[in-house]
Amino acid sequence: MAARPDFEYARDRMIRGQIIHRGLNDAELVKAFRAVPREAFVEPGVEEFAYEDAPLSIGEGQTISQPFIVALMIDRAEIDPGDAVLDIGTGSGYAAAVVAQMAEHIYTVERHATLAEQAERRFRRLGYRNIHVRVGDGTQGWPEAAPFDAILVAAGGPSVPQTLKEQLEIGGRLIMPVGSETDQRLIRITRTEAATFEEEDLGGVRFVPLIGAEGWQDHQPARTCEPSLPQQIAAAAEPLPDFDDPAFRALFDRFADGRVVLLGEASHGTSEFYRARAEITKRLIAEHGFNIVAVEADWPDAAALDRYVRQRPGQSLETPFQRFPTWMWRNREVWDLLAWMREHNVRTGEPQNGAGFYGLDMYNMSGSIAAVIEYLQANDPEAAQVAKERYGCLTPWQNEPSTYGRAALTSGYGRCEKAVVEQCRELLERGLKRGEREDPDLLDAAQNARLVASAERYYRVMYYGGAESWNLRDRHMFETLEHLLEARGSQAKAVVWAHNSHIGDARHTDMGSAREEINIGQLCRERFDSDAALIGFGTHEGKVAAATDWDGAMEIKTVRPSLDDSYEQLMHQSGADRFLLDFAAHPDLARRLQEPRLERFIGVVYRPETERGSHYMYASLPKQFDALVWFDHTSPVEALPSDERHPQVPETFPSGL
Repeated sequence: MAARPDFEYARDRMIRGQIIHRGLNDAELVKAFRAVPREAFVEPGVEEFAYEDAPLSIGEGQTISQPFIVALMIDRAEIDPGDAVLDIGTGSGYAAAVVAQMAEHIYTVERHATLAEQAERRFRRLGYRNIHVRVGDGTQGWPEAAPFDAILVAAGGPSVPQTLKEQLEIGGRLIMPVGSETDQRLIRITRTEAATFEEEDLGGVRFVPLIGAEGWQDHQPARTCEPSLPQQIAAAAEPLPDFDDPAFRALFDRFADGRVVLLGEASHGTSEFYRARAEITKRLIAEHGFNIVAVEADWPDAAALDRYVRQRPGQSLETPFQRFPTWMWRNREVWDLLAWMREHNVRTGEPQNGAGFYGLDMYNMSGSIAAVIEYLQANDPEAAQVAKERYGCLTPWQNEPSTYGRAALTSGYGRCEKAVVEQCRELLERGLKRGEREDPDLLDAAQNARLVASAERYYRVMYYGGAESWNLRDRHMFETLEHLLEARGSQAKAVVWAHNSHIGDARHTDMGSAREEINIGQLCRERFDSDAALIGFGTHEGKVAAATDWDGAMEIKTVRPSLDDSYEQLMHQSGADRFLLDFAAHPDLARRLQEPRLERFIGVVYRPETERGSHYMYASLPKQFDALVWFDHTSPVEALPSDERHPQVPETFPSGL
């Protein structure tokens, strides 16, 4: 039986990382959040995600807002102990429960009777006596209980309802998202006199629509002669030939004029995604001069494979990609691409200057430390000894660096940061003097030093949670890509392989709008503009190689059919089995698809039993990607054994390179 999550620890981590760390440190606010068990306000089966930095579905098309947004609204409402507060959009009841710890009375209105009844049961079970619940139109407030010292509206409307403004006490504050359903600003209204109100913009947000007499009208199917979205998708879809058909590769020539082509995946264990990316990559290398294949993999492990594909001399990891998840890169699909790259580089006559295979990620700290010391040992033994001393404080954490974060909070670990940054600086100075382009081994060592410096900081900030650790990792990957382009010359062009969550523009997903996260796709658009092509991948159902828990065994899992209100379901309903959807070529379809919908994200962990909470978030697909590659039914990658050779794999791979 699985151990019960430590909710008290998770709550404390949420408060420190998502609330206090973002500047909301009012003592009464923090005390209120500590007192409310958020796990009691989410749907059964998703309690373990209760303290994540994201909104969660609660049924009826509604969500429980991310903790930071709840805290921000309450903080800006400036609630005092004797206040009467009106809460519009009861939802799960979580926000009302937090406010009830701070105010004398809270009146909450919910238009969905089932949600209101569930919330009332939760309030009774948890012993709240100062929360009053009503089913009704939230835009009309609760006139009998007015005036209110504060009003919180957890749904976005076209404007602030005049009725709610009139129910404010003089000096009272109203917090509400205002704008379209896809572009909202959080507004604070303060009633300064009987007929005078001041307005303040608190920043961008996205909430479910405020339905009511002074909000949006309830959604009704529009009567129109315009084709349905699935029909329009079917008309725009360009069928994909078989992988070995040259016409498959040629379909992607339209993206070859830029500097960077980013190829995503909706899971880390789907064969069709890997095979499609491999064929596209071959075309970009052979016909369009791309010479960098940069993947969401650890730098030192990928460097071992780069030595293989470019026939570079020197030592490397004996057996790369031994860490979880081994199947992500140790699979038949990747091996076939590497074998092709090696043969292609040989045909050019200068394999060491041919297309290279590089890792963008930062997890293999021990491998990077070893690579730095190995390079210095061969080129400057005295500097190697200094590096060993500098990296000494990281020695206990090299194999399990995730444990470093908590230890680094204690005194005495500040020297680690200074030491690894100094080591990185010295190697970068060597690169400037000698030129990384003329010395691939120096490029490798310098990048490993960068990785150790980034990883040290990453594992420190990871302890706090929140967006900072994600942002640090993706910024590291983007900067690694920039270093590669610079090192390989002004004509260098890169293909990037990473998950959709990394290569789709984060600004147009919950990652950016709700969690303040950035990613490689966003940074590439900001840096390269139209010279970056972002191509997402998706599927409806099938099988996938994934684990149930982090560091767990690989399993072949069944991918559940996509949810009804998702982009994946629209693609499935088009009836097309496999296709390319180019949004630039179909602006009318892109416009209709812009309204955010659910999108599925499966990583190395897949939990079908909690799929809605674990693997979906809202996104605007045509803003997130330039194009989508679709396979309606997919199959798992063919993993290569990690402890013994595959019978069909040459002796030189993946060890002994």
